Amino acid sequence: MEDASKVVVITGGSRGIGRAVALKFAERKPRIVIIHYDADLKAAEETSRLLEQKAVEVESHRIDVSSKADVNDCFEDIISRLQRVDVLVNNAGITRDALLMRMSEEDWDTVIRVNLKSVFNCTQAVIRAMVKQRGGRIVNISSVTGQIGNPGQANYAASKAGIMGLTKTLAREVASRGITVNAVAPGFIRTEMTEVLSEKVKASLLQQIPMGRAGEPEDVAEAVYWLCSDGASYITGQVIHVNGGIFM
Repeated sequence: MEDASKVVVITGGSRGIGRAVALKFAERKPRIVIIHYDADLKAAEETSRLLEQKAVEVESHRIDVSSKADVNDCFEDIISRLQRVDVLVNNAGITRDALLMRMSEEDWDTVIRVNLKSVFNCTQAVIRAMVKQRGGRIVNISSVTGQIGNPGQANYAASKAGIMGLTKTLAREVASRGITVNAVAPGFIRTEMTEVLSEKVKASLLQQIPMGRAGEPEDVAEAVYWLCSDGASYITGQVIHVNGGIFM
């Protein structure tokens, strides 16, 4: 990612890990497209301001990434205007926690749609353009929960495990076209999503981490950025864990 003419698209890019990824890419000043679904636009506007302060061209779109029609319309517009997408970071994600015996069908379906179907939607919307340009980087944000499971998060764990399988399969399909597809699986990262956890749950999680601390969004952003760099051009179909040792 050393060419300022490149286009980077980040879903869930208005806050947390998505914002950190955008700010990391801003060091090389590509065109950055933020996709989000915040009802309150303050976070997206703040992210855009931060990027503009770094002299980065940025645009922001509010769409439902679980909707195939909305995603197709958005990406058709992006590709028609900017002529390319060099990097896609599928970061959008939500939680709807409950023990499986109490989990509603709606909460199961919603998490699968937003976390997993969105990766299918957005990736399918850009893959032809990447094949045509014979190059591209796709990084999907999974989770350590998809690897080891977590009580009360059957829907979330299933969606993140699905991302791992999708990543490996697509990597095999497009490797010959110069496109790499990898996943980054964060552990306990300090974001708005984890801030809602009780202090008791946080303390329990920290006890399981050999490094003894939560990660920061920037820790994940560094891994995502590296996977999109020339230095990682021979790496595809991998799941890179960023978790302080909670899973080895």
